[in-house]
Amino acid sequence: MSLPVLLGGVLIEVPVEPDAPGARDLLQQELTKPEYQAAQPSLWDIISQAFWDWVNSLRVPGDGPFTSLFPIIVMTVVVAAVVAAFLIWGVPRLNRRSRLQAELFGEHDTRTADELRRAARAAAGLGDWSTAVQELYRAIARALTERTIVIVTPGTTAHGFAERASAAFPAEWNALHTSADVFDAVRYLGGTAMASQYEQLDALDHRLAATTPDHLSEPEAVGA
Repeated sequence: MSLPVLLGGVLIEVPVEPDAPGARDLLQQELTKPEYQAAQPSLWDIISQAFWDWVNSLRVPGDGPFTSLFPIIVMTVVVAAVVAAFLIWGVPRLNRRSRLQAELFGEHDTRTADELRRAARAAAGLGDWSTAVQELYRAIARALTERTIVIVTPGTTAHGFAERASAAFPAEWNALHTSADVFDAVRYLGGTAMASQYEQLDALDHRLAATTPDHLSEPEAVGA
C-alpha cells in the first residue's frame, strides 16, 4: 500500500506499509519507550511468581478437602523449619572479611592481623616496646575477628575484647586481661611498656593462634 504525495510539483507514491526489517525496527523503537519499560516485571516479580507457581503446583492425588490445603501445610512446615533453625543456630554469620571493622579500639584501622604483627615486630626491633605492645594487642583482636571467634565492634574497649576472648579461651583469662591492662596503661595513662610485656603478649598471640576456641562469641554491646 502507498500514499500519493505531491513533492516539488511531482506526484509520487510513498509506501506506508514497512517491509519486515523496517517493521522490526519500528517495534523495537516503540518498546524502548518508558511506559513499556516500566511495565516489565522486576527480578523480584519473576522470582516470587515462580515460587508461588511452585507452591500452587503442590497437589496430592484425589479430590478431598486435604488436596486444597496441601500447599498451605507445606508453607507452614517450611516457615516452621526456618524459625527453628534461627532459634537453634542463630543468625547466620557473615563472611569473615565482611565483618572486619574499620575502627579498632577507638582508632580507624583497616590493617590485617599479619600487617599489625609486622608493625609490632618493627617497633620491637627499634626498642619501642610501647608501640610494639599496642600494635600486637590490636593484632590479636584483629586475628580473632578474622577467625570469626570474637566480634570487635565500634566502641569495643580493650577490656571488652578481653572479656569476649576469654569466654572463647577460658584458659587465657588472666593473660588476656593482663594484656588489656598493659594496653590501657600505655595508651591512656602515659605508661611505658617493657620488653618482657611484649614477649608475654607475643606468646599469647601464638597460643591463641594454635588453640581451638570453646565457642564462638556474639557481637558485644557498643562500649563494653
